[in-house]
Amino acid sequence: MTAAPGERLWGSQQLDLGAYLRRTGYRGPLEPGVAALRELHRCHVASVPFENLDILLGRPVELDIANLQAKLVGSQRGGYCFEHNLLFAAVLERIGFSFTGLSARVTMGAEMTSRPMSHMCLCVDAGGQRWLADVGFGGDGLLEPLPMEPGTTVRQGSGGWEYRLADLDGGTWGLESRRAEGWLELYVFTFEPRWPIDYRVFNWYTSTNPRSAFTSRVIAQKAGDDVRVSLIGDELTTTRGGWEREVRTVHGPEILRILADQFGLPLATAEIQLLVNARALPIERPS
Repeated sequence: MTAAPGERLWGSQQLDLGAYLRRTGYRGPLEPGVAALRELHRCHVASVPFENLDILLGRPVELDIANLQAKLVGSQRGGYCFEHNLLFAAVLERIGFSFTGLSARVTMGAEMTSRPMSHMCLCVDAGGQRWLADVGFGGDGLLEPLPMEPGTTVRQGSGGWEYRLADLDGGTWGLESRRAEGWLELYVFTFEPRWPIDYRVFNWYTSTNPRSAFTSRVIAQKAGDDVRVSLIGDELTTTRGGWEREVRTVHGPEILRILADQFGLPLATAEIQLLVNARALPIERPS
């Protein structure tokens, strides 16, 4: 469903916009336009990490705006796609943007028929055109919204990250990222409107199913302007412009330092023990 100015489909009545703007460092105009959309998007991606720690700690992922703001803003935490993009949707609604919630299949080069609808993104109207906005795709994600112009390559950030949209068959579009070896399809989506309640269903599967990528190992990521960092389990990947990649295995206290220093996610002692007990945090170096 499209959210139009004046409606409150996305929960913006619960939003403390001032607290959100302080959290992300946005100081631009509060009116619906392309410049504001771009800068809001960039500030969110730069400030709020992608992470799944609550899932591994056995805590439910609550998607109402009050809980999202308490976690991502008040507690200076991060989250995954539904948390990021639902909070961002509330911000856009409060400011007065018109937009539609969409869902996507994360393919990362795989066949779309093997992947469920497990991702959220937004189609935003600004400046007389449509934009793909997605602040919740983690280390491979957009820094800025992408104009809905299939085939047009867009460079973002000082690292020169390149993206394009492909208009596929049957009303399906794909988001692609240029890698050292060529273009990689990140996810595919349609323009079927989604409501907030739809994401609660998708979220339940993604946060609880044993086959979900988010239920068995630590994931923390940040899409930086020139450097991108991804921690998945015990593998730390640092990617620089030109897709120069450094991959190394990390263990023990180093993992905790990385979570705290690079992602702003310090863990309490009790939380560390819970993750170790669940075998979701590899603390000891294997013998």
